[in-house]
Amino acid sequence: MSTSFLSEFSQQLADLFPYAGTEEFTVKLADMFKRLIAAENIMIILFPSKKLPIIEYNDVPSGSLESVADQYLKGAFLLDPFYLASKQDKESQFLHLKDVAPDGFEESEYFKSYYNYSCLTDECVYLIKVADEGDKFVMVGLGKVEDGSCFSNEALQQLKEITPLIEALIKHHWQTIEHSHEHHLDIREQLETALDAFGTSVLTERENQTIKMILQGYSSKAIAERLNISVETIKLHRKNAYAKLDLGTQGELFNLFINSLMNIENYTSGDPLIAYHTPACHHRASQ
Repeated sequence: MSTSFLSEFSQQLADLFPYAGTEEFTVKLADMFKRLIAAENIMIILFPSKKLPIIEYNDVPSGSLESVADQYLKGAFLLDPFYLASKQDKESQFLHLKDVAPDGFEESEYFKSYYNYSCLTDECVYLIKVADEGDKFVMVGLGKVEDGSCFSNEALQQLKEITPLIEALIKHHWQTIEHSHEHHLDIREQLETALDAFGTSVLTERENQTIKMILQGYSSKAIAERLNISVETIKLHRKNAYAKLDLGTQGELFNLFINSLMNIENYTSGDPLIAYHTPACHHRASQ
């Protein structure tokens, strides 16, 4: 870590610490990162235990992105490679997009819907576990939005090295402040169940595994390697799954998945498509 970076970080940390536990903390935290490193987009998201995520800070201009953010909060986050990384490793960590993105991520509908809309060209994230028990954590995303711009290796290394201090500060804040979000139903666990069950009422186990990995951004080759079957077989599973779901493209698959999550209520188990295809759900979806 360079002396200049360490000196600046120490000063910023001293200025930020008094705000821990106050409503101004997230704004001050974002300001600190903007001063430390050239990140044009900062997003801070709280993932309460088993509840829907809550955007605590976002400096992306409002407007057309509001509907995209709404989709993310209500279910699309399940396809976020950083979120998936948080499920695999329960410890706090710093990750670069290249560390977690599947090989076909840039061709996925998730990438097209979220990275293209927000103009992100690169992203790195702190995943900070807040509580000793449960799955409550905070995601601090640092993004580049200038054409072709990426974080340098030096910058990524510096950000990674300060992870323990960032973790301590964030844990102190969120363990101190009381968050009241009673209107958010306890459904994050249910949505994860819905993702696993999506399409199972009409698809075979292999077809279900294939479309789930397609949604997450894996290429046919990567899916074949993970399932230990041929690429040709994966393509056949995809073709059969699309036919059974009456779909023609990955975009239609993505939209069906998101809509099935956003328009069902009181989900407990089973394929979310069953509830989504009921007349009541179609009425709500059209409103």
